Amino acid sequence: MLQINKIVFKWLIPLLVGLSFLTSGAVWADEITDSIEEAIEYYKEGDFVEAASSLDYASQLIRQKRGGNLEAFLPEPLAGWAAEDIKSKAAGAGYFGGGISAQRRYRKDRSSVTIEIIADSPALQSMIMVFSNPAFASADGGKLTKIKRQKAVIKYRPSNKDGEINIVVAKKYLVTLKGQKVVENDLIGYASAIDYKKLKKF
Repeated sequence: MLQINKIVFKWLIPLLVGLSFLTSGAVWADEITDSIEEAIEYYKEGDFVEAASSLDYASQLIRQKRGGNLEAFLPEPLAGWAAEDIKSKAAGAGYFGGGISAQRRYRKDRSSVTIEIIADSPALQSMIMVFSNPAFASADGGKLTKIKRQKAVIKYRPSNKDGEINIVVAKKYLVTLKGQKVVENDLIGYASAIDYKKLKKF
Protein backbone atom coordinates (compact mmCIF):
# COMPACT_ATOMS: atom_id res chain seq x y z
CA MET A 1 0.00 0.00 0.00
CA LEU A 2 2.86 2.38 0.78
CA GLN A 3 4.30 1.87 -2.70
CA ILE A 4 0.91 2.61 -4.31
CA ASN A 5 0.63 5.80 -2.25
CA LYS A 6 3.99 6.96 -3.59
CA ILE A 7 2.96 6.25 -7.18
CA VAL A 8 -0.35 8.12 -6.89
CA PHE A 9 1.17 11.16 -5.24
CA LYS A 10 3.99 11.16 -7.78
CA TRP A 11 1.25 11.83 -10.33
CA LEU A 12 -0.79 14.15 -8.16
CA ILE A 13 1.88 16.66 -7.09
CA PRO A 14 2.94 17.70 -10.62
CA LEU A 15 -0.71 18.13 -11.54
CA LEU A 16 -1.36 20.42 -8.61
CA VAL A 17 1.74 22.43 -9.49
CA GLY A 18 0.52 22.57 -13.06
CA LEU A 19 -2.68 24.26 -11.92
CA SER A 20 -0.61 27.36 -11.21
CA PHE A 21 -0.34 27.83 -14.98
CA LEU A 22 -4.09 28.20 -15.33
CA THR A 23 -5.49 31.63 -15.97
CA SER A 24 -9.12 32.65 -15.79
CA GLY A 25 -11.53 30.20 -17.44
CA ALA A 26 -14.09 28.56 -15.22
CA VAL A 27 -14.89 25.71 -17.61
CA TRP A 28 -11.25 24.60 -17.84
CA ALA A 29 -10.57 25.03 -14.14
CA ASP A 30 -13.73 23.13 -13.15
CA GLU A 31 -13.03 20.24 -15.48
CA ILE A 32 -9.43 19.92 -14.32
CA THR A 33 -10.15 20.16 -10.60
CA ASP A 34 -13.13 17.83 -10.99
CA SER A 35 -10.88 15.22 -12.60
CA ILE A 36 -8.32 15.53 -9.81
CA GLU A 37 -11.02 15.26 -7.14
CA GLU A 38 -12.47 12.28 -8.97
CA ALA A 39 -9.03 10.64 -8.94
CA ILE A 40 -8.77 11.16 -5.18
CA GLU A 41 -12.17 9.55 -4.69
CA TYR A 42 -11.16 6.54 -6.80
CA TYR A 43 -7.94 6.32 -4.82
CA LYS A 44 -9.81 6.29 -1.51
CA GLU A 45 -12.05 3.54 -2.89
CA GLY A 46 -9.02 1.50 -3.87
CA ASP A 47 -9.69 1.77 -7.62
CA PHE A 48 -6.14 2.70 -8.63
CA VAL A 49 -6.67 2.11 -12.36
CA GLU A 50 -9.46 4.69 -12.56
CA ALA A 51 -7.53 7.03 -10.25
CA ALA A 52 -4.57 6.99 -12.63
CA SER A 53 -6.87 7.41 -15.63
CA SER A 54 -8.49 10.50 -14.11
CA LEU A 55 -5.08 12.00 -13.33
CA ASP A 56 -3.96 11.31 -16.91
CA TYR A 57 -7.01 13.17 -18.18
CA ALA A 58 -6.43 16.14 -15.87
CA SER A 59 -2.76 16.24 -16.89
CA GLN A 60 -3.73 16.34 -20.59
CA LEU A 61 -6.17 19.20 -19.95
CA ILE A 62 -3.44 21.17 -18.20
CA ARG A 63 -1.08 20.68 -21.15
CA GLN A 64 -3.84 21.80 -23.52
CA LYS A 65 -4.43 24.89 -21.42
CA ARG A 66 -0.73 25.77 -21.49
CA GLY A 67 -0.68 25.21 -25.24
CA GLY A 68 -3.61 27.59 -25.60
CA ASN A 69 -1.79 30.22 -23.55
CA LEU A 70 1.22 29.99 -25.86
CA GLU A 71 -1.00 31.13 -28.73
CA ALA A 72 -0.82 34.70 -27.42
CA PHE A 73 2.89 34.88 -28.34
CA LEU A 74 2.36 34.17 -32.03
CA PRO A 75 2.63 37.53 -33.83
CA GLU A 76 0.13 39.23 -36.08
CA PRO A 77 0.88 39.01 -39.82
CA LEU A 78 3.38 41.44 -41.28
CA ALA A 79 2.14 44.12 -43.69
CA GLY A 80 0.77 42.53 -46.87
CA TRP A 81 0.55 39.08 -45.30
CA ALA A 82 -2.45 37.06 -44.10
CA ALA A 83 -2.54 34.62 -41.20
CA GLU A 84 -4.34 31.31 -40.85
CA ASP A 85 -6.04 30.15 -37.66
CA ILE A 86 -3.77 29.32 -34.73
CA LYS A 87 -3.37 25.68 -33.81
CA SER A 88 -2.26 24.39 -30.43
CA LYS A 89 -1.66 20.83 -29.30
CA ALA A 90 -0.51 18.90 -26.28
CA ALA A 91 1.02 15.43 -26.27
CA GLY A 92 1.45 13.16 -23.27
CA ALA A 93 4.83 11.91 -22.18
CA GLY A 94 4.23 8.63 -23.97
CA TYR A 95 3.79 10.33 -27.34
CA PHE A 96 7.20 11.22 -28.78
CA GLY A 97 8.32 12.40 -25.35
CA GLY A 98 5.40 14.77 -24.84
CA GLY A 99 5.32 18.52 -25.15
CA ILE A 100 2.96 21.39 -25.91
CA SER A 101 2.98 23.74 -28.85
CA ALA A 102 1.19 26.58 -30.61
CA GLN A 103 1.49 27.08 -34.36
CA ARG A 104 0.40 29.62 -36.95
CA ARG A 105 0.91 29.85 -40.70
CA TYR A 106 1.29 33.11 -42.60
CA ARG A 107 0.83 33.56 -46.36
CA LYS A 108 1.59 36.14 -49.04
CA ASP A 109 1.01 35.09 -52.65
CA ARG A 110 3.11 31.92 -53.02
CA SER A 111 5.18 32.63 -49.90
CA SER A 112 4.50 31.05 -46.54
CA VAL A 113 6.02 31.18 -43.06
CA THR A 114 5.06 28.83 -40.23
CA ILE A 115 5.89 29.72 -36.64
CA GLU A 116 5.75 27.13 -33.86
CA ILE A 117 6.45 27.69 -30.17
CA ILE A 118 7.21 24.47 -28.31
CA ALA A 119 7.59 23.75 -24.58
CA ASP A 120 8.23 20.61 -22.51
CA SER A 121 9.67 18.76 -25.49
CA PRO A 122 12.83 16.62 -25.85
CA ALA A 123 13.56 18.64 -29.01
CA LEU A 124 14.36 21.60 -26.76
CA GLN A 125 17.29 19.83 -25.13
CA SER A 126 18.71 18.92 -28.53
CA MET A 127 18.64 22.56 -29.63
CA ILE A 128 20.26 23.71 -26.38
CA MET A 129 23.19 21.43 -27.24
CA VAL A 130 23.40 23.02 -30.69
CA PHE A 131 23.53 26.53 -29.22
CA SER A 132 26.19 25.49 -26.72
CA ASN A 133 28.56 24.52 -29.54
CA PRO A 134 28.68 26.74 -32.66
CA ALA A 135 30.26 23.86 -34.57
CA PHE A 136 26.98 21.95 -34.31
CA ALA A 137 25.07 24.93 -35.68
CA SER A 138 27.23 25.20 -38.79
CA ALA A 139 27.60 21.46 -39.37
CA ASP A 140 24.64 21.28 -41.77
CA GLY A 141 24.72 24.77 -43.20
CA GLY A 142 23.36 26.78 -40.32
CA LYS A 143 24.76 30.04 -39.02
CA LEU A 144 24.61 31.31 -35.46
CA THR A 145 23.35 34.87 -35.02
CA LYS A 146 21.20 36.98 -32.70
CA ILE A 147 17.64 38.19 -33.24
CA LYS A 148 16.28 40.65 -30.69
CA ARG A 149 19.08 39.60 -28.31
CA GLN A 150 18.14 35.93 -28.68
CA LYS A 151 20.62 33.40 -30.03
CA ALA A 152 19.30 31.98 -33.27
CA VAL A 153 20.37 29.41 -35.82
CA ILE A 154 19.44 30.33 -39.40
CA LYS A 155 19.49 27.93 -42.31
CA TYR A 156 18.51 29.62 -45.56
CA ARG A 157 18.82 28.35 -49.12
CA PRO A 158 18.70 31.27 -51.59
CA SER A 159 18.40 28.93 -54.59
CA ASN A 160 15.11 27.52 -53.28
CA LYS A 161 14.06 30.57 -51.27
CA ASP A 162 13.31 28.44 -48.25
CA GLY A 163 14.78 28.31 -44.79
CA GLU A 164 14.43 27.75 -41.09
CA ILE A 165 15.19 29.66 -37.91
CA ASN A 166 15.46 28.06 -34.47
CA ILE A 167 15.57 30.10 -31.26
CA VAL A 168 15.78 28.80 -27.69
CA VAL A 169 14.15 31.15 -25.17
CA ALA A 170 15.17 30.99 -21.50
CA LYS A 171 15.99 27.28 -21.94
CA LYS A 172 12.23 26.66 -21.71
CA TYR A 173 10.84 27.30 -25.18
CA LEU A 174 11.86 26.42 -28.71
CA VAL A 175 10.69 28.86 -31.38
CA THR A 176 10.88 27.44 -34.90
CA LEU A 177 10.15 29.36 -38.09
CA LYS A 178 9.99 27.63 -41.46
CA GLY A 179 9.61 29.56 -44.69
CA GLN A 180 8.93 28.54 -48.26
CA LYS A 181 9.30 30.79 -51.31
CA VAL A 182 10.37 33.63 -49.01
CA VAL A 183 13.27 36.05 -48.85
CA GLU A 184 15.49 35.74 -45.80
CA ASN A 185 14.47 39.19 -44.53
CA ASP A 186 10.81 38.11 -44.28
CA LEU A 187 11.80 35.07 -42.24
CA ILE A 188 13.89 37.24 -39.93
CA GLY A 189 11.09 39.80 -39.81
CA TYR A 190 8.68 37.25 -38.39
CA ALA A 191 11.30 36.05 -35.91
CA SER A 192 11.73 39.66 -34.80
CA ALA A 193 7.97 40.14 -34.34
CA ILE A 194 7.81 37.76 -31.36
CA ASP A 195 7.82 39.30 -27.87
CA TYR A 196 10.64 37.30 -26.26
CA LYS A 197 10.64 39.35 -23.06
CA LYS A 198 7.09 38.32 -22.27
CA LEU A 199 7.71 34.74 -23.36
CA LYS A 200 10.62 34.48 -20.91
CA LYS A 201 8.32 35.46 -18.05
CA PHE A 202 5.52 33.07 -19.04
